[in-house]
Amino acid sequence: MINPGVLALLSGLSAQAFKVVLELIIRRRWRPSLFISNGGMPSSHSATVTTLTLKIGQLEGFHSSLFSLVLVFGLYVIMEATGLRQEIGQQAQLLNEMMDNALHGEKVDGKRLRELVGHTWAEVFGGILFGVLFFWLV
Repeated sequence: MINPGVLALLSGLSAQAFKVVLELIIRRRWRPSLFISNGGMPSSHSATVTTLTLKIGQLEGFHSSLFSLVLVFGLYVIMEATGLRQEIGQQAQLLNEMMDNALHGEKVDGKRLRELVGHTWAEVFGGILFGVLFFWLV
């Protein structure tokens, strides 16, 4: 039997790898850097905590205190991935646009903020679905 933490980490890593595959299929671009980037479809945060929550529920019971703790922790991670981190990404995009306009379209080398930081709700639901499917398949 596989350790719940290891299973959850494998789920998150698989979701990250799936981002690269989706980019290749949908946009026909090979971008392996997506494997180590934040944001995007599916949310590896959501996949990781979903798989962990399901595995703990399976092992400890869905009425156990440990399951309740992991569920609340997972929901917190998901909310942070969509809430605060999404807002940070939007602020980074606005600041980058302001800098571009102030410099009349000239780019500042190495000074741009990362815009893809958080997740949209669609990406979160994609991550939850990925985590459920990963749990069932493994």
